[in-house]
Amino acid sequence: LDKKKVFFFFNAGLLELSLGKFRNVLLNQTNPVEAVIRNIASNVTVIIFQVHAQQSDVVISFDKNPSVNSSGTGADRGLVSILRPQQTVCTWYLRSMGTGQVLSTAVSIPYMEKDPIPGGCNLEFDLEVDPNIYLDYTLVDIHIKFAPANLGYTRGGNPPSCDSGTGQDSRWRLRYDVYQYFLPENDLSEMVLMSHIQKMSEVQSIRANGVKMLTLTTDDKTNVYFSALPGQGVIYNIIVWDPHWNTSAAYIPVHTYACSFVDLADNCSSLSKLSTKVFFTALAVLGLFTCFFGHRFWKTDLFFMGFIFTAFFFFIFITRVTGLSYDVRLILTAVAGIIGGLFLVASWWRFGSVLLCMYVIGLVLGFLFSSMVFFTPLGDYRVFRDDVVFWVTFSSVALLVPVLFVGCPRILNILASGVVGSYTVVLAIACYVYTSLAYITLDLLRRILNNYFSRAYTNVPFQTNDFIILSVWTMLSLSGVTVQLRRERSEVPFPLQPYLTWKQERERRSTNVLDPSHHIPPLRERIHNKLLHIKELFQKEQPAEERTPLL
Repeated sequence: LDKKKVFFFFNAGLLELSLGKFRNVLLNQTNPVEAVIRNIASNVTVIIFQVHAQQSDVVISFDKNPSVNSSGTGADRGLVSILRPQQTVCTWYLRSMGTGQVLSTAVSIPYMEKDPIPGGCNLEFDLEVDPNIYLDYTLVDIHIKFAPANLGYTRGGNPPSCDSGTGQDSRWRLRYDVYQYFLPENDLSEMVLMSHIQKMSEVQSIRANGVKMLTLTTDDKTNVYFSALPGQGVIYNIIVWDPHWNTSAAYIPVHTYACSFVDLADNCSSLSKLSTKVFFTALAVLGLFTCFFGHRFWKTDLFFMGFIFTAFFFFIFITRVTGLSYDVRLILTAVAGIIGGLFLVASWWRFGSVLLCMYVIGLVLGFLFSSMVFFTPLGDYRVFRDDVVFWVTFSSVALLVPVLFVGCPRILNILASGVVGSYTVVLAIACYVYTSLAYITLDLLRRILNNYFSRAYTNVPFQTNDFIILSVWTMLSLSGVTVQLRRERSEVPFPLQPYLTWKQERERRSTNVLDPSHHIPPLRERIHNKLLHIKELFQKEQPAEERTPLL
């Protein structure tokens, strides 16, 4: 940024613009900046002026004293100037909403008479012609909405009617392409936003840099939902296309980080709670051990899988039926997971059912595999907006895993311990550094817990951090599976049932008198003798008395 030039325009109160050229400017609340563009060509019929700031709202207006119908307020706002015949100069006014100075960037983009006019058929918002995209977000999803466009027309002409008909000579022929663009991961700086917002402001650069998520017709509702990625910057814009003239125009780009910059807790710089970090770090330590030694330490493996299976469904249940705080729910989930893990171990010890244990382990791996399938662009297909179609397909893919490995349970267990155990390391990393790989399972949880999440598009960025963490996950998975397969190839598939082994050993000791263990007292008697021995250590020694023997 040219700081000297920015301060010059701010002090002078005048910002000279050129069509299509971005200018950076500092705004304050008391002294509005007058933005002017001169020598407008006669073939230009519409100019869209826009201003962008990172987190603070700015006011953009046609008049020095803004009114509701002639101004817009927000971090990303713009106005449409419909040019009169012979008009060569346009003026707008800018100021910040807050008391401090706000760094912003502004640009004016021209359009011709055959280009559609974004927001030209606005019936919902305050401006008569509103090219803005309105965005709101939660921790779960992002919602954008906009006003329909109108057909272009010549200077001084009457705008085409918005409700004259639905034929090909009306606005109903227009199409809307919705684009998404991700900012660099783990970068919340203003400079980065100011440079990248330029890539999503004009039609050609939007098509070159953005990802087209969907196309809407005039019959569709003018609102779209996306999965929220707290802490990850994202820019949205819409290109309206007139197929008759093959002309296009862009709305005002809008950005969000799906988090707050000003909150003291859980702001954009520190999203993960301490309880989340403790929970997933501890789980990752156990998962890393299971990744390499799960099959050898069979009971630990069972506890790990039972913990994940129980904790997942218990968290869903307690979130659905209670209004407890997140920290309390996480603590209760950890307790429930421990109980579930111990229950699976106890079930194996008493009944020795490999089939039951492998069914649970197979479901855990199957759920992760199915989540990975829907994490790909396949998950954004319109057919999976239907919950019945989604859950039938998801469950079928998840159940396919234990079915395929029903004849080789040892391989299934080693695969599950390697892949699932290493993925817990990814979840732990996500508590400290942003990575899109965490949304493999998080999006599944969101869909279960939120009734309307099915309408959200779940595209995520895949940048340098994600490639590095994906490589770590792949390396851990392959290493864990390979080590276990080589070590266990000459061992028995599974240990004998502990309860049956203990029962046989007890019968052998009770009938074989030659076995030294046959003469070992029962456990209860041994504990009692041990306690007596400990008690004697603390008793004071009695003095010996002198006695004379009787004659």
